Amino acid sequence: MSKHGKSGCPVNLGLELFGDPWTLLIVRDLMFSGKRHFRDFLESEEHISSNILTNRLRLLTAQGIVTRTEDPAHTQRVLYHLTEKGIALLPILLQISEWSYRYAPVAEQYRPAVVPGADGRADTEAMMATLRAHHLGERQPGS
Repeated sequence: MSKHGKSGCPVNLGLELFGDPWTLLIVRDLMFSGKRHFRDFLESEEHISSNILTNRLRLLTAQGIVTRTEDPAHTQRVLYHLTEKGIALLPILLQISEWSYRYAPVAEQYRPAVVPGADGRADTEAMMATLRAHHLGERQPGS
């Protein structure tokens, strides 16, 4: 076994981190559902258990994909935010969604969740800028 995991293959390395459904669903909820607190994630449609959620949030934090900060409005609660590394997962989630729209029975309530522009770039870039403003506190151009 390599020091990089099972192998240094980029597909393997990504799957070692994101190979279970829960990890990307947490990232999805941070990106698209505005979830920030532990309890928010527990209320997701997929019904993640609290022990798995705890494990995945620790993993995402340790990998630098999510940050964990004290909630200024309630000191006993924690807020989760995406980092730049987490925001960089947006194109991957959009591609998974696009594949699912094409080949899987996506429920009507999720159509159209995200419909990229003609080249796909402009909307992705705008979405990433919005995520940066929300999670990293960066101002968007023109704001």
